[in-house]
Amino acid sequence: MLTPGQGRSGRGKGQVRAFRGLDGADIIAGLVPPGSARQPGSTVRNHDLVFLKHFSQVIAFLVVVMIGLILLGLYFNSRIEPEENPVAVAATEARIRPVGEVYAGATGAAAAAAAAEAAAKAAAGQVAYDGTLDGQVIYEALCGACHTSGAGGAPRLERAAWAARIAQGIDTLNRHAIEGFQGEAGVMPAKGGNPALTDEQVIATVQWMLDNLK
Repeated sequence: MLTPGQGRSGRGKGQVRAFRGLDGADIIAGLVPPGSARQPGSTVRNHDLVFLKHFSQVIAFLVVVMIGLILLGLYFNSRIEPEENPVAVAATEARIRPVGEVYAGATGAAAAAAAAEAAAKAAAGQVAYDGTLDGQVIYEALCGACHTSGAGGAPRLERAAWAARIAQGIDTLNRHAIEGFQGEAGVMPAKGGNPALTDEQVIATVQWMLDNLK
């Protein structure tokens, strides 16, 4: 006959041997008190929680990688030399260009001559008034500023003012208009002050003025 202590001891060893033959789920089920009902789907919820935990870790890792790539791209982009806008550069140079130059002595005279030659070459590469040979167009755009009002001693389109000039011959008139002329009443600038005019344009304008004397 077993004593109470021996009975409990025997039952305890038997329970241990019984637990060793069961898997984890059965052991957990056996630990649930008889009066409590096991919640259905608890195992599924545990799997969901594990999945969400791992998924959150993956998302956090991807966010960290993305931020790192953005910072790396900004760093390398800051090391690239920005390209200069040619339009902006030209505008800046035009804005800071001096409005005039001072020439003095022999060096200054040479510099002035070089500047004048450069301006003449630049003007030679351009054609005034689209190369038109219409004397009226050129007169109204350029010559009329002086010859209409008589400014600077320029003769108006009146026969009396041109009689002595016409007597010198058309070739002389054309040469004075092309090369410039210092007269008693004033100065005729070469090509009316526009070096972009061609000789043919000047000659056509002189002829139009003679044809329209009043």
